[in-house]
Amino acid sequence: MPFFLYLLGLAVFAQGTSEFMLSGLLPDIAADLRVPLSTAGSLTSAFAVGMGVGAPLMALLARRRPPRRALPAFLVTFLLVHVVGAVTTSFPVLLATRVVAALANAGFLAVALATATSLVAPDAKGRATSVLLGGTTLACVAGVPAGALLGAVWGWRSAFWAVAAVSVPAVVAIVRSVPADGGRAPDGEPVRVRGELRTLRSPRLLLTLLLGALVNGATFCTFTYLAPLVTEVAGIGTGWVPAVLALFGLGAFAGVSAGGRLADTRPVPLLLAGGAALLAGWTLLALTAGNPVAALLLVPALGALSFGVGSTLVAQALYAAIGAPTLAGGFATAALNVGAALGPWLGGAALAAGFGYRAPVGVSALLVALALAVGGVALAASRRLSPPRRAPGCVPVPPRRR
Repeated sequence: MPFFLYLLGLAVFAQGTSEFMLSGLLPDIAADLRVPLSTAGSLTSAFAVGMGVGAPLMALLARRRPPRRALPAFLVTFLLVHVVGAVTTSFPVLLATRVVAALANAGFLAVALATATSLVAPDAKGRATSVLLGGTTLACVAGVPAGALLGAVWGWRSAFWAVAAVSVPAVVAIVRSVPADGGRAPDGEPVRVRGELRTLRSPRLLLTLLLGALVNGATFCTFTYLAPLVTEVAGIGTGWVPAVLALFGLGAFAGVSAGGRLADTRPVPLLLAGGAALLAGWTLLALTAGNPVAALLLVPALGALSFGVGSTLVAQALYAAIGAPTLAGGFATAALNVGAALGPWLGGAALAAGFGYRAPVGVSALLVALALAVGGVALAASRRLSPPRRAPGCVPVPPRRR
């Protein structure tokens, strides 16, 4: 893999830290700004909504600009709004900064995915994707627990300052190292928007995006409320929350690394087996969350399965949208974040309805069950109708009837 991909991963690390760190900070933010915990949870949903809406729009905005200009512009915007978030005393202002940060993050990730996959071999999209998403999982391992620790020692605002500080070297590294011609057609000209949009109507792609949204919704539904789950249900002390978050991150890093190797060669078996294991894991966690040993064993396992399956679906979306080199990353990012918005919202609704801190885990299980049902029906229909031979590594869907 080209070295500049790891520099992009550094920026994704900072952005992933920002996106995930609220899981360990929500109780403190709710208390400081005097809002209910379920309202504070909307900060995660707001970020995800901004990512979901902003990814295709920002990809369109940046498609005629070289990555060396577009990527730093998005990252500097991301940095500045974290400074605002660190000093505000208003929950609405903090909520607005999350939306703007999400738009910047969405644009960055869409351009980064297009740049990365355009400059590697055609059959290496899964590995390139895993490098970028590895920055997100490392955020779970190091950035998110560090943010939770900073929040416990110096308050939640210090975590926002830390994200801004980590973004500075990423800006410098990208300006100096990222090629300016990523995400363009071989002749150096951008692919026409109309042609890309036609590609994005592919049934195979739409199915893959739907599955990605459901799986990511399940991941974020529980992860957003993981801190109160382990403290209030499992009985683990608040001082151990950073360690629990790190366990999830270690599992996620292992999962995305394994997924990157298999997403290019055996995606369908990985998705079927991983999806079934995810359903079993979320169900088991909902039933045994009161046992701290079971919770500590299941958290990293579910991190590995969630990110292994999720990263494979991202790679499959990029394979299915090979004719949309600049917009495919934006739509894949959008789909994942539609799920990341839906999941915490459903989890917060379950909490507000009085079902207790186990409820988000049950919602996660239901979302994965729905994904398995949809994917299973599509796979069965595809085999029954004997579709034409498809490209390796793609999730099958029924062909359109004429």
